[in-house]
Amino acid sequence: MASGVIESPIRHPDRFFIDGEWVSPSSDATIAVVAPATEQVWMRVAEAQEADIERAIAAARTAFDAGPWPRMTHRERGAYLHAIADALARRADDVGAIWPNEMGVLHATARAFAGGVGGMYAFYGRLADTFEFEERRHSPAGAACGLLVREPVGVVGAIIPWNGPISLIALKLAPALLAGCCVVIKASPEAPGHALLMAEIAQEVGLPPGVVNVVTADRAASELLVRDPRVDKIAFTGSTDAGRRIGAVLGGRIARQTLELGGKSAAIILDDYDAETAAAAIAGRACDLTGQVCASLTRVIVSADRHDAVVAALADRLGSVRVGDPFDAASQMGPLATARQRDRVEGHIAAARADGFMLATGGGRPKHLDRGWFVEPTVFGNVDNRSRLAREEVFGPVLAVIAARDERHVVELANDSPFGLAGTVFTNDPDRAYSVARDLRTGTISHNVLRLDFSIAFGGFKQSGVGREGGVEGLLPYLETKTILLDGAPSHLGVAQ
Repeated sequence: MASGVIESPIRHPDRFFIDGEWVSPSSDATIAVVAPATEQVWMRVAEAQEADIERAIAAARTAFDAGPWPRMTHRERGAYLHAIADALARRADDVGAIWPNEMGVLHATARAFAGGVGGMYAFYGRLADTFEFEERRHSPAGAACGLLVREPVGVVGAIIPWNGPISLIALKLAPALLAGCCVVIKASPEAPGHALLMAEIAQEVGLPPGVVNVVTADRAASELLVRDPRVDKIAFTGSTDAGRRIGAVLGGRIARQTLELGGKSAAIILDDYDAETAAAAIAGRACDLTGQVCASLTRVIVSADRHDAVVAALADRLGSVRVGDPFDAASQMGPLATARQRDRVEGHIAAARADGFMLATGGGRPKHLDRGWFVEPTVFGNVDNRSRLAREEVFGPVLAVIAARDERHVVELANDSPFGLAGTVFTNDPDRAYSVARDLRTGTISHNVLRLDFSIAFGGFKQSGVGREGGVEGLLPYLETKTILLDGAPSHLGVAQ
């Protein structure tokens, strides 16, 4: 199958979804969505201007202040979440078609992943029946009835990146809806399709007007969303630089925020674990989404006496990866998402060469591909942990192997990073894995393979972000906690006053 032959399934790319309707934009400005494998325009969408962002915020504000959504029971809102999950299952083929044409992920990967996207909505739908949104507490202050209640934070601006939009929307939208919030989704200009698909589903399941609003715009629109005092909370996934700017603005107006930012995750190989087996596990995940994964294991830390063996094993596996058309079943890695992203990755590779690090494989563009934003999987050895390659997020399939003196030094090197998003400890001993995991200042640590569990929590230490997404922890940022002190118990508690 040739690249880009699956036409866009989006029904209204020339409109925005605001206040429950598909509305015409305020201008004729459009954004060209370019397929990374062909460098050809795949779809054009409307580009929101200030008036469109204003309209979406106003709709969400009215829906929250005067609409039925925040006043429904959690179980009623949970029913909508289950309906969204069912609708996503019906449109799994569309999810799978959009993703490769917008950011280059393998179609087989996109289609396999698409079948489970609705699970996040179903999870929060079930949480409607189990999470305690109201708890009775003993009050030493003298109140006969002390209550701790959790209420929706208000209007949420969800700013979505291009690498995994369908899942990143879910991590924000699902808990926000359960909490009773109203949402403005700002899709990225590179990959707006999944946000527009979610708007179609919001209309299909009958969400009240203004509860979910979707606009597509360039980065200037995000600034409008972040600065508007009618927006109570921003949920952002993206680069640390952008998150730093957003956090500064939100801090100035004391607005709520969840920031899921960059990473430079470490794969720690302890001396009791087979180097070849560890290299196979690391290489097996290095090409996921062409390395455009914030949690990707891009720093490999191993004792100096096994450094060369690990470099050779990684080079052997990644050097044989078939790079090509994401719609070709034989391809094992597709292109990077944009020309700008390829320039960024190639800049890091050039800097690593200039630093004198050992290039074990890759380092260029695949010679058999004359178009598309492709790059070879790349491995550098003898990397200095203080170098640009080791400290900055490349966001591409480029690995840095770093030699450590001993196990203590391994942990020091892993922690010597501005980031702390994920990591993996390779050891045959679960007790050693646990001990090292507790010493690492990192949001998620897995054992012998990269795992991320969004049913528990996901997020980072240090410059990898603020707050958590997924699980019960991911619901809490969409809730405000209120203390109520009464002279008697209210009737709904079923206790005599």
